[in-house]
Amino acid sequence: MPEGHTLHRLARLHQRRFARSEIRVSSPQGKFAEGAALVDGRTFVKAEAWGKHLLHHYDSGLVVHIHLGLYGKFTDSAMPMGPPVGQVRMRMVGADFGTDLRGPTACEVLQKAELKAIADRLGPDPLRRGEDPDRAWVRLHRSRRPIGALLMDQSVVAGIGNVYRAELLFRHNLSPMLPGELISRDVWDDMWTDLVALMKVGVRRGKIITIRPEDDHGETYGKGRPRSYVYRRAGLPCRICSTPIAHSVLEGRNLFWCPTCQPE
Repeated sequence: MPEGHTLHRLARLHQRRFARSEIRVSSPQGKFAEGAALVDGRTFVKAEAWGKHLLHHYDSGLVVHIHLGLYGKFTDSAMPMGPPVGQVRMRMVGADFGTDLRGPTACEVLQKAELKAIADRLGPDPLRRGEDPDRAWVRLHRSRRPIGALLMDQSVVAGIGNVYRAELLFRHNLSPMLPGELISRDVWDDMWTDLVALMKVGVRRGKIITIRPEDDHGETYGKGRPRSYVYRRAGLPCRICSTPIAHSVLEGRNLFWCPTCQPE
């Protein structure tokens, strides 16, 4: 599932390509036909992201809310666009740019009051300006759930997925099984600052990179240099201490950590 940095990159792209233009919106697949008709031909005001949610604002006050889920994807095209291929939920056509959306979990038109209801359910997003990490810490500190589970809870922090969860905990030498109530405010403030920096790198580079420069010894990882400490490295030696990386499943999601660097 795309993590928060991906949605913020999409929002920036759509802002550049569509803002202040009248956009033709359709649903070749048909599932979004009624919603598309409500915004078709309207002026696109702005795009923004909140966690894993992408929001398209139109001059009518209506907002198209998109959640990509596991399979959602935008396919971009220069103009003129060719005939739709496959199950295109939403097609957007501007003057010089078009995009097709396939397979999202959600693609719907919302009033501002409905949008507020979604926002009220979300924790602070590290990539949104002015977000208050205290809101997240309060929820962490009141919970006995493992920190590894709490970080994946979008009502605690919006935008963290499996990769950032695993890497953030490793970078701060925290066991994923540590109860949230044991996280001190100072530790959380350090984690939040680190998370903001890491996710900004993700937005800028278009990929998650969590390796500190001093830990990048030039070995290859896939087709390039190493980008992670523990994520999807089960059984491989820890980059710091050489202990085999552990793997388990926590609340239905794969979990990776180093038993030595992140002791219980």
